[in-house]
Amino acid sequence: MMGQPSADRPLLRAVNIGKSYTSPRAGAKPLVLFRDLSLEVAAGEMVAIVGESGAGKSSLLHILAALDEPSKGEVWCGATNITRLSQRAAAEFRNREIGYVWQFHYLLPEFTALENVAMPLLARGMRREEALQEAHRWMDNVGLADREDHRSGELSGGEQQRVSIARALVTRPKLLLADEPTGDLDNATADSVFSLLREVQREQGPAGVMVTHNMAFAARCDRMLHLHDGKLQSL
Repeated sequence: MMGQPSADRPLLRAVNIGKSYTSPRAGAKPLVLFRDLSLEVAAGEMVAIVGESGAGKSSLLHILAALDEPSKGEVWCGATNITRLSQRAAAEFRNREIGYVWQFHYLLPEFTALENVAMPLLARGMRREEALQEAHRWMDNVGLADREDHRSGELSGGEQQRVSIARALVTRPKLLLADEPTGDLDNATADSVFSLLREVQREQGPAGVMVTHNMAFAARCDRMLHLHDGKLQSL
């Protein structure tokens, strides 16, 4: 049985992860996505994961975020084995310890940018006034203090993604996961958003894992890993 991680171990550890899907068609072989995949990420480190479309990069992030379960293996975030959490406990853990930046911002259009950033804090029961004050600090951190009363439809694509970064980090998570965070942006805006993401990740110090097709951005991370044939290889 795996032991609890000690204090000097990496903040994120995925150990011998396997993931397969069984086809409903009679006689069809299972689709094997991962084979004994392992990954370690230290606090303050940003690791880029690259690979061909369909290699399973987003699926891996979902497992690391406790949004999906592996077929085998374990994922530890600090001293917590997230693969053993109930659905409710996993949701509470994500809100408390994990920040997620998606390719599409998923801002709630009926709320202001400030309210969107405050949502994770409100979900954990923080008083509205305190949540909005903390959200304001993060809107200032991402350079959008003057846009906090605007709704998502009134913001540019780059501004929307900056708001999503603020929302992911407002809880000061231990783990930051980003799935193609610049994929829908033009080159100049993508560079600005990526630079911001790296800057605040360095300042706040969470362990970070980013999936990207942009090799130039991947090269600016601390490490770059290639997901191929179900395993991660250093580049």
